[in-house]
Amino acid sequence: MATTAAATPVVNLNLILEQVAKDKGIEKSVLVATLEDAMQTAAKKHFGQDRNLEAKYDTDKGVVELFQAVTVVEEITDPAQGVNQLSMEEARKKGMEVEAGDELVFQIFYRDEDAAEAKAQDDQYGDILRLKTFRRGFGRIAAQTAKQVILQRTRDAERENVYNEYKDRKNEIVTGIARRFERGNIIVDLGRAEAVLPVREQVPRETYRAGDRVQAFVLDVLRESKGPQIILSRASVNLLTKLFEMEVPEIAEGIVVIEAAAREPGGRAKIAVSSRDADVDPVGACVGMKGSRVQAVVQELRGEKIDIVPWDEDPARFVCSALAPAEVSRVIIDEANHAMELIVPDDQLSLAIGRRGQNVRLAAQLTGWKLDINSESRVREMREFANRSLGVLPGVNEMLIETLYAHGFRQAKDVAEASPEVLAQIPGVDPARIPAMQEQASKQMVDDAAELSRMEYEREQHRLFEARRHPDELTQAERLARVRGMSEKTIEALVLSGYKTVEDVANEKDLAKLGDVPAVGIKKARQLKSAAESYLLEEARLRTELDAERAGMASLTAAPAAEEGKAP
Repeated sequence: MATTAAATPVVNLNLILEQVAKDKGIEKSVLVATLEDAMQTAAKKHFGQDRNLEAKYDTDKGVVELFQAVTVVEEITDPAQGVNQLSMEEARKKGMEVEAGDELVFQIFYRDEDAAEAKAQDDQYGDILRLKTFRRGFGRIAAQTAKQVILQRTRDAERENVYNEYKDRKNEIVTGIARRFERGNIIVDLGRAEAVLPVREQVPRETYRAGDRVQAFVLDVLRESKGPQIILSRASVNLLTKLFEMEVPEIAEGIVVIEAAAREPGGRAKIAVSSRDADVDPVGACVGMKGSRVQAVVQELRGEKIDIVPWDEDPARFVCSALAPAEVSRVIIDEANHAMELIVPDDQLSLAIGRRGQNVRLAAQLTGWKLDINSESRVREMREFANRSLGVLPGVNEMLIETLYAHGFRQAKDVAEASPEVLAQIPGVDPARIPAMQEQASKQMVDDAAELSRMEYEREQHRLFEARRHPDELTQAERLARVRGMSEKTIEALVLSGYKTVEDVANEKDLAKLGDVPAVGIKKARQLKSAAESYLLEEARLRTELDAERAGMASLTAAPAAEEGKAP
């Protein structure tokens, strides 16, 4: 007795498509088109690429149906097109009332439950269509091909959705969770998408673990990419400005404007701000009550120091503000080279330059000017050296030395290497004497080089000597001057306010009181107190070291004297 295989349950794809559309955020119509393309691709792969096959999704049944279209012709003349043609003779044999040029569409069955209908079609049209209905073997091939096409199309659709969602969020700040690490890059989960924080956009001293919160700047959103499309940055200077926009309402409202910003990620940053309202202090608005606003930004940047300076249309004033907390005595502007020479008090030189040149480097980035910093004593030395070096040249008097110095000629070498045309344009220079001046300048270069070497050596020896002076040999004013950030003006104000020693500054617990000292302020008071505490630690170390050296020298001196006393 013949047995009939149990029919495979019909799977209604409507519910599946709706669920996938909901989970992936993809339109159902896109999934339907993808499914139709996948089934058509699978059918053509099985039956041949030349067949005129078409897949259509039946919304009522929730299935994909496959059809082949054939054209009725008088006679098949092209074997290559024969798979899509039906001759009039064959059509009449099957009892079909057709005419040449008619198009017939036949459904191709491929499910087991349609076995009876498929067999009937095989019997009636099999020799016409020259193909067999879908069987289980084709079902496996179709499923595999369709799966690959659907997965690829779904990934493409998801990628397109991510691009459309985040393309307008470029240059914004987003927050996500660190999920995994790939070759140093951090993959960040933003909820509906993944982003990448490349190694080059990470702050060197920051470390993350899986599950950590990551707030970053959207640097770019890529459309054509196989990997993460959203590129994040923690090192961009734009992250700094965007954080201030989030923390300072006046910036978001446009009352306070960030005119410029410079940053060395993980170390220090500077921003220049201005106000469109005369009643609003831009620096105070960014600092906030008791520093709350700037501290929120500092905390997000993991302790990165931030200087907020007022912007000024006058470039000289702006540069002086950018070098804060150092004080500038004089500014010499070179408009032609867009450069400035800044002269600072001797005790402010290291503060102006900063650790490893960081302060002056950030100030140059912030202002856009080339900056050269010299101390007042160094400028005096350069001026005296220029008088000696340029004074030996023929036809050069004191007035011409002043003119040459103002034009950037600081020694005979500068005159020797300058073109005669440039020298001729300097007021007071006789063009007829230029050859003699340059000849003598070339000879003077040798003596100048030797003198410069000697001066540098003496300066270094003096610096070492001053650095190794015993603390007990220093006056209280000299001790205060050695504290980082102390200028003569600041020391004078502190002494008049009762802070006569380094200990007075370091031991002051009331920063508000220290900040009330003229020309100090609460921010500088905090810096001075910290610098005074650091100086006392360094002074104690130096005192211990020097006392040990002196004790050792004393014992060496006493030993020969004792030996002489024992001699007969």
